[in-house]
Order: sequence, then C-alpha cells, then structure tokens
Amino acid sequence: MARVLVCLEEAGAEYEIVPMSRSGGDHRQPDHLARNPFGEIPVLEDGDLTLYQSRAIARYILRKYKPELLRADNLTESAMVDVWLDVEALQHETTVGPIVVNCIIYPFEGRGRDQKIIDEKIEKMKKLLEVYESRLSSSKYLAGDFISLADLSHFPVTRYFMATEYADLLDAYPHVKAWWVTLLARPSVKKVMAGMPPDFGFGSGNIP
Repeated sequence: MARVLVCLEEAGAEYEIVPMSRSGGDHRQPDHLARNPFGEIPVLEDGDLTLYQSRAIARYILRKYKPELLRADNLTESAMVDVWLDVEALQHETTVGPIVVNCIIYPFEGRGRDQKIIDEKIEKMKKLLEVYESRLSSSKYLAGDFISLADLSHFPVTRYFMATEYADLLDAYPHVKAWWVTLLARPSVKKVMAGMPPDFGFGSGNIP
C-alpha cells in the first residue's frame, strides 16, 4: 500500500483511504473479494475503474497525474525506468522481502524465524547491492539522473528492512546509502513513512 500512497502524494492527487484489517479478516469478505479476487490490499477505485496489484496501481496513478515519474515522453529513459522496475520486482523484493518476513512478521505471529533463509538472502542481498552500488556510482538515481517510479517503488520493503537488525548492511555501500537518504528526504516518503510502524502494526494490534 505504501507504494501506492507515495505515488498519490507525489502526484498531488486527492484520495480517500478506506481502512481495512487483515487481522480482522476484512480482506476475505465478499465485498472485497469482488474488488480483488485474490483478497489482497491495496485496491484502487477510480470512477468505474477498479485496480489491484500495487505496482499496476502505481503506474496508473503516474500515467494519469504525473507521467514525468515514468519518463513517458522519452523512449530511452522510460526503458531504463522499466528495467529498474523489473529489477525491483524480480530481484530486490524477492531477496529483501523474505528477510523482512522472517525478522518482523513471523516473530509477531508467534512463528519461529528461519535463520537459514535469512542468511541465504543476506548473502544474495550483498551481491545485489554491489549491482546497485555500481549503478548509483554513475547516476544519482536508478534509471538516470532523475527521480522516477523505479526509485520510489523500492521504498516500502526497504523501509521495513531498515527496521531489522541487518540495517547496517547498507553502510558498506555508500552510494546506495546516499540514495536511500535522498529518498527518505522526499515529502511524499516522509508523509507515508509516518503511517508505517516498523513492526507492521503488530505491536499495537493495528495491522493494516
């Protein structure tokens, strides 16, 4: 959901958040399943259009309100945005996500964390960060010297990774760390992050 909210904030679009609770089973109610048959959050309703999948929603919002974050008017730059969006979805999320799940979500659910998986993903993340470090040593942002959805899409899972005991891993990659600090300074990210408790809300019981 954070990915979508950051895009809405970047676009300056008006929106309303309808609270839902996974712990309360709201996502499995028939009315929500009619909007998203996979029972996932978020869902965007815009007039007669209903969308699910946060990355698809993010692209829709930016196409409609702020296409410059997709570099839609430049074939080469938009292609680089697409490259790094794919890297985020297929490499970054699949590497960092399991670390976050094991370090934050499972303990609050009363499940044991799988240290073997964590260790394997940390080693993979180190190799991944080498690629990011190389890229960011030659350009300020991932797709080029311009902010884009390729950067913003990394925010949600990285925010939670930085709440784990492995956060200092980024210190070994100064260009990646500087890029992350730059993202955190954006007003859109600051606003959305303020509503993202580092424990996913498990501590308070307010689980989105």
